[in-house]
Amino acid sequence: MSQVPLSQADIPTLTLWRRGKVRDIFSLGDKLLIVATDRISAFDVILPTPIPDKGRILTQMTLRWLNVTRPIVADHLVSSDVRQFVDLPREQLDLLDGRSMVVKSAEVIPVECVVRGYLSGSAWSSYQKERQICGIKLPAGLRESDVLPEPIFTPSTKADAGHDVAITLEEAEQLVGADSANRIRDLALQVYSAAARYALERDIILADTKFEFGWIDGAIALVDEVLTPDSSRFWDARNYQPGRPQDSFDKQFVRDYLESLPWDKTPPGPELPEEIVQKTRARYQEAQRRLFGQG
Repeated sequence: MSQVPLSQADIPTLTLWRRGKVRDIFSLGDKLLIVATDRISAFDVILPTPIPDKGRILTQMTLRWLNVTRPIVADHLVSSDVRQFVDLPREQLDLLDGRSMVVKSAEVIPVECVVRGYLSGSAWSSYQKERQICGIKLPAGLRESDVLPEPIFTPSTKADAGHDVAITLEEAEQLVGADSANRIRDLALQVYSAAARYALERDIILADTKFEFGWIDGAIALVDEVLTPDSSRFWDARNYQPGRPQDSFDKQFVRDYLESLPWDKTPPGPELPEEIVQKTRARYQEAQRRLFGQG
């Protein structure tokens, strides 16, 4: 893989539809071109230092995961071969290669579908305070990183400021209707369970993950990235030990470094040193290699 990072996708001949924290999305009429850049965010702030190859890793992992999830739910993927849909100069096509997907436009359901199989992160904080997560009561005596009695659906939505806001299933039903809320809950739990089995066979624990669904041609489909280190907690099953935080295949090196700084977690974010960049890149590559033999 190349070490030249892509901080922003600029394609003058295409209409920019939206620029997210990581993905730049362009309109192709009734389809969209999603380009995963090498940007990285932490604490909801986009950092000025990209992680080389991160966008390619996220895209390739999503494509491989869709092969696992497709028997359960349809998805928005049309093709990962951009050349079939856009006429661009060779250098731009080379830049997009491996980090782009052409997808169907979808009416995104405004609920982020978080599924948790283990007690970690904000769920652990909530459990310590109230012994419940998003209105779901849990047994007493659980430790940090413990496996839950069964995976749970803990939806969230976005506030105006862009931060995730945890909600109950009942609140999700009020947002999108009971039928839709229960359907995406069931699909999210099914996809999580299939992915967790797949990962565990490769000595990776899928502690939790976040899905997005949308309506395409009257049916609910999986959209956006799927089961990447940006949207999931992957742990090394060989070193798993409940009662403490686990080593993650994600941007934990970045978070830990930022926590050591006198930074108030508001923009602009600080630059990352080369050591943190390379350690983070290596963790993303390792997740891809362990799960799919790539990286």
